[in-house]
Amino acid sequence: MNTPATPTQDPILLHQRDDLGVHTITLNSPRSFNALSLAMLDALQSALDQVGADPGARVVVLAANGKAFCAGHDLKEMRATPETDFYRDLFGRCSKMMLSIQRSPVPVIARVQGLATAAGCQLVAQCDLAVSVDAARFGVNGIDVGLFCATPSVPLSRNMGPKQAMEMLLTGDFITADEARVRGLVNRVVAADGLDDEVASLVSAILAKPREAIAMGKELFYRQRETGLESAYQLAGQTMACNMMHPVAQEGVQAFIEKRTPAWRN
Repeated sequence: MNTPATPTQDPILLHQRDDLGVHTITLNSPRSFNALSLAMLDALQSALDQVGADPGARVVVLAANGKAFCAGHDLKEMRATPETDFYRDLFGRCSKMMLSIQRSPVPVIARVQGLATAAGCQLVAQCDLAVSVDAARFGVNGIDVGLFCATPSVPLSRNMGPKQAMEMLLTGDFITADEARVRGLVNRVVAADGLDDEVASLVSAILAKPREAIAMGKELFYRQRETGLESAYQLAGQTMACNMMHPVAQEGVQAFIEKRTPAWRN
């Protein structure tokens, strides 16, 4: 007698790595619009930790399946446990994951194929780069249910002008992909059939550069942004000195002098 196979649920997160060190992390819960449930946050954190432990990692592409990129936190899950400790734990896990994106030594590119709202918009803002389809919309509309999007405001206000960010936070209004590009939330906007090619062009540009210089530069970029001007210049000068002493820079400068292509081993 044959026993019927038990249906298995698709994983909420897919994680692949190619031979070039490109990690593709894909939110895979389209029925929930890829909401940042506790399970999704833990899966993202685990994937980012794996990237951080991979010495051959070069780039992360953060993608999603379904109509939405990410609809933010799972409001049903939040409403089911109306306890301060639960909420503190939830937002603490989310903040840790967002910081892991910034602290990753490799660039993280958001591949936005659909709606990004509340903490989903935060996720786009937190990535180093973002490519969006022209039909996508972006919003921090927690205020519509009486919840000011406080944590999403952190990277949002660091991506765009304060009045532009505040307008979105106070009104809950959505902006188009083109508006998001003008305001600094995304880098490039393309038609849906050109999304993968546009992401690939960014990935290729990064892969052509030395990993060590990118890692030093990314860390410096975010550190100096949170300091005063004088301290920022001190940090930047120290970083450039260390970078210049690294073999990749020595080879790059020598190649420039000799008018040849640098012999980097990426």
